Amino acid sequence: MYVLKCANGMYYTGSTKNLELRLAQHQNGEGANFTKKHLPVELVYYEEFHRIDEAFYREKQVQGWSRKKKEALINGDYNKLPELSRNYTQYGISTSSMHKTSSMPENTPFVEPVETNNHISTSSMSERCSMSGRSSFLL
Repeated sequence: MYVLKCANGMYYTGSTKNLELRLAQHQNGEGANFTKKHLPVELVYYEEFHRIDEAFYREKQVQGWSRKKKEALINGDYNKLPELSRNYTQYGISTSSMHKTSSMPENTPFVEPVETNNHISTSSMSERCSMSGRSSFLL
């Protein structure tokens, strides 16, 4: 999962198995229709996942976030993410509790950040992803 900043200042969120190739496609106008219209683009954030379905879920999750929440993620301000949630003011969610939400499918593992600097390598909490022989891939 990756986030690009477009020439007009807007963010584009996507996922790919080959980030380097996909970035070149975006820069050459061969990427998504949105980025074609707003070149050049700059990679500002990315995450790696062990499984395709986890990366796709994360992409859709981040796409639904506000600009401020995306910028908190990009800047590594993870403690701000709960308060920037759209339902925070409506439901008064505590900033000290980041847990799996009911909107996530039951079989979707919770993903925790393990490193900063605009790149997060994520690891699934489920045993099936920690089996030996599984290699990590970027989506």
